[in-house]
Amino acid sequence: MKMLISVLVAFTLSLNVFSQSEEGLVKWLTIKEAQELNKKQPKPFLIDIYTDWCGWCKHMMKTTYSNPNIANYINTFYYPIKFNAETKDTIEYNGKMYKPTSAAPKTPHELAIKFLGNSLSYPSTIFVSNNYEFNLLSQGYLEDKKIEPLLIYVVENVYKTTAYEKFSAQFDHTFYDTTFVKKHIKTYSYKEIEKLQKKKPKKVLVNIYAGFCNSCKVQNATTLKDTAIANYINKNFYVMNFDAESSDTIMYKNEKCFKTALNGYPLNSFAFKVTNNRLQFPTIAVLDEKSVHLDALNSFLSPEALLPILKYYAEDKFKTMNWQEYVNSLKPTK
Repeated sequence: MKMLISVLVAFTLSLNVFSQSEEGLVKWLTIKEAQELNKKQPKPFLIDIYTDWCGWCKHMMKTTYSNPNIANYINTFYYPIKFNAETKDTIEYNGKMYKPTSAAPKTPHELAIKFLGNSLSYPSTIFVSNNYEFNLLSQGYLEDKKIEPLLIYVVENVYKTTAYEKFSAQFDHTFYDTTFVKKHIKTYSYKEIEKLQKKKPKKVLVNIYAGFCNSCKVQNATTLKDTAIANYINKNFYVMNFDAESSDTIMYKNEKCFKTALNGYPLNSFAFKVTNNRLQFPTIAVLDEKSVHLDALNSFLSPEALLPILKYYAEDKFKTMNWQEYVNSLKPTK
């Protein structure tokens, strides 16, 4: 039973008065310290790549990394690393040794070259998954609004399903772009859906979210309010929005579901029942007309990614072909 649980840290949209510390408010680690801690409790790395002469590197410490909300989020969900790109130390990273390229000043370290390639620009920030398999590089100064989606993208595993540029645009639509046009989906309680099924049977989507899940907010505000998505769902599904932290009691398939401590965190057992114990955040549970579990879409999905999945179930394609066969059938023939 795999579940991503985090604590919501609200990002401020107003101007903050920041600490002027040279280190900011982030609790920086060495590469060695971070890797040792990661062996005991896995977390992604945030690596700040700087040089002693880089003015914008210092400015980022005094602004972005001195924002209490940003720093708290990083300290909670990352192992933050400060890495001097021109250090003369020998460093072990992910099982390999990296050395300085020269004893001369202002020459890049081998590890800096590994991270940045030929684009030795400072500051640079690299986000690394706890298993070292995913790296996301952002070069240049990052203000609050620029670093927010990067932080969430890696912590909430959005990188596994969605390109960063797409998520970043949807994040902006959610929190900053007030002109974004939204189409609303009609939603029901579970009791209302049970009554509707007797008159006009449809498949059911249970959209499961939690207050601490930022990518849930983005998916709810953009993907599920995309015009094409909303129109298709309103025609072919009944939808229930469900807060996994809800204290409501729900009867599901003759079993009482309620809020209880699950995996050490208080969540409503209904979220686990409708996902067949495959709960992550965000998740959309797909049920048939008799509320039998069909699938749990437990990952962030863009509108382009979600629409074919909806069609796969609404049009009963899942009864005659597996998902890969269906995807192949959508490709244009030569």
